[in-house]
Amino acid sequence: MNTISYRIKDFLKEHHPFSFLHADEQLEIAKNCSIKYVEENESIFDIEKPLLNHFFLVKDGAVGLYNQQNQLLEKCDEGDIFGLRAIIRNDTYKLSAKALEECILYTFPSEIYDEILSKNNDVVQFIIRNFASTNYLNVNAFENQKAIITEEKLTINFSKNPVTCKKETSIKDAAQLMTDKKVGSILIEEHNFPIGIITDKDFRTKIATGKIDILLSVEKIMSSPVICVSDKISIAEAQIVMLKNKITHLCITKSGMKNEEILGVLSEHDIILIRENNPSVLIKQIKRSLTIDELKKIRIQSFDLLKKYLFQDLDIDFINKIISEITHTLTARIIDLAIEQLQEKPPVPFSWLSLGSQGRKEQLLLTDQDNAIIFRDSKDNEKNRDYFLKLAKIVTTQLHEIGYEYCPANMMASNKEWCLSTQEWKEKYANWISKPVPENILFCTIFFDIETIYGDEKLEVDVTHSIYQNISKNTIFLNFLALNSTQNPPPLGFFRQFLLEASGAQKEQFDIKARAMMPLVDAARLLSIHQKIDVKNTIERFAALILKEPQNEEIYTQCLNAYKTLLKFRTKYGLQNNNSGRYIDLNSLNKSEKLTLKECFKAVKEIQSLIINRFQLANFM
Repeated sequence: MNTISYRIKDFLKEHHPFSFLHADEQLEIAKNCSIKYVEENESIFDIEKPLLNHFFLVKDGAVGLYNQQNQLLEKCDEGDIFGLRAIIRNDTYKLSAKALEECILYTFPSEIYDEILSKNNDVVQFIIRNFASTNYLNVNAFENQKAIITEEKLTINFSKNPVTCKKETSIKDAAQLMTDKKVGSILIEEHNFPIGIITDKDFRTKIATGKIDILLSVEKIMSSPVICVSDKISIAEAQIVMLKNKITHLCITKSGMKNEEILGVLSEHDIILIRENNPSVLIKQIKRSLTIDELKKIRIQSFDLLKKYLFQDLDIDFINKIISEITHTLTARIIDLAIEQLQEKPPVPFSWLSLGSQGRKEQLLLTDQDNAIIFRDSKDNEKNRDYFLKLAKIVTTQLHEIGYEYCPANMMASNKEWCLSTQEWKEKYANWISKPVPENILFCTIFFDIETIYGDEKLEVDVTHSIYQNISKNTIFLNFLALNSTQNPPPLGFFRQFLLEASGAQKEQFDIKARAMMPLVDAARLLSIHQKIDVKNTIERFAALILKEPQNEEIYTQCLNAYKTLLKFRTKYGLQNNNSGRYIDLNSLNKSEKLTLKECFKAVKEIQSLIINRFQLANFM
């Protein structure tokens, strides 16, 4: 045995979690250790990169862990381990590691975790607590959409009223209690500290087999000690604990220690229910789906997710991003399957565009399809168009099958009119902008809000660049666009009563989309184009305008908040009535709801006054 191994062992025994191990286990780990020297600022591993086959312990120096934005989230000093979380999860790295100064690192093969560390309960408990206390991946969860769509973002929804009994309770009485409470487990407590647990499995394996008399105390069959975890643990980590310990229930205490009061119990079934409504799971399911029926089922699940988020009163901007990402992925998967169905790859690069509300990522409810295709120019444009029309026909049909209605105006990629080459799109936009008649302005309000769902985004960027070039050549165009954005004034009459539909199927109902939301959408689009702000979402547009024009911060903030309120209002109303939520029966609203709507209309009035002044529309009216 060389002296280096003993020196490493001496270091290990001074630092958790290795200090929990027996001396021979520490020595075994030391013999498998490698020593690595790292220079200052040298990268050790990177986000989303494949797993290394080892994890690290800082011997000397310091290592920083960074997120996607290159923010330092944690500093690992002497005795700290890192790189283990990804190995346990068996997934790519969620953070980058870089030396903050010259470092000496001990590296251990990943097998060490399975063969030694994971078999020691104190070690596992330490690792879990460490993960929970450094759960930086949960920080500011709602601030980063990409980060949100990970399983690490889940918080545990455990039972906070677990069924408990004393150790003297008979097995028969415990079974009756579980039956009455309709639960699959019962915690055995002493002074409200967990000392054991019985699950349905214990009754099957110990009682139903006749091995133990049901009149004996629960102490005879309970599993003890109870595996406890902190209430801060993530779902992924909780599942790891269950798998490692081959159990299906965890006791929740404040910091995960056994000598603490019981806070609740988390079952494997709870995790299954949570994950069914997890956006990351839905997106993974979408990417693995092979049939339209599977995708339809997931689309319905996403609707349940929307309801849950609204019920939880989460920020509508956050909800928007989640649901838009799911819709985006659903559409992309359908396009993948359609290409496979054609058994022929696209002849040239193309971009599948979403338009209007989906292009702005504001489509929460099931509304009409609005989509188009840009394909790269070539000498075979007509032949290529035939291919893309076939593709679009399959895609729009299958979108319809999973719940998205056809566009009544046929603004879909399956229409030859909206399946064009790059140059053809440029010419179409140039015509609309140079001839701002009402019909062309209407097209602009739809086709200015586009987003690439699938394919080559550069094609969209190329076309968008030409739009700005044409607007700069036809400056009066923005005046016409501004005029159009003021055609729907605040929807209140002289006596502050709501302006309702005068005729048709929606007679005497309030059109929240046309009369309240679209004026704000149109205003945000116009002012963003005027300021060359390249974002499409209405909330993001107003947020960008606040930064661009601090002198108008009050008005833009008012508009931003009003739009959020109206969007949430319409979505809730649509879900309640199983429709688009566009037309509202005012008789179904209480006084508070009506006042909330009227408050939003003030923003419409203010922003339209700003537009009239800025674009000198008095001369056009």
